[in-house]
Amino acid sequence: MSSFEILQGERYLNLESFRKSGQGVRTPVWFASEPGNTSLYVYSTADSGKAKRIRRSGVVRVAPCDARGKVTGPWIDAQASIVAGEAFRRGMQLINHKYRPWKQLLDLLSKLRPHERVVIAIRPQIEPPPA
Repeated sequence: MSSFEILQGERYLNLESFRKSGQGVRTPVWFASEPGNTSLYVYSTADSGKAKRIRRSGVVRVAPCDARGKVTGPWIDAQASIVAGEAFRRGMQLINHKYRPWKQLLDLLSKLRPHERVVIAIRPQIEPPPA
């Protein structure tokens, strides 16, 4: 059983990334995954705070939440990274499908003020082997 199975059927994810000081910053985000896949995909602008924090350190926590970010389930330790190529395309495809038609409306509005986008892949934290 994947630790992300509790997120199945959820619409929003609270993504907590960490500043250099160690202070957590929580952000409710749209996310998507493939059935049986252990990766979650989130998109953001390349210059967002969460993207900058994840580039510096991929240590994150995730939890199911409502649209306003109120956590509705347990936190899961995870590892995040900015992806490119096929992983970027697949992540955007999954998000576009899950949030149709709202994502398409946002894409149209974003053409007024274009920003480079990134896809963030989130994977469960790998437990270190026992000593």
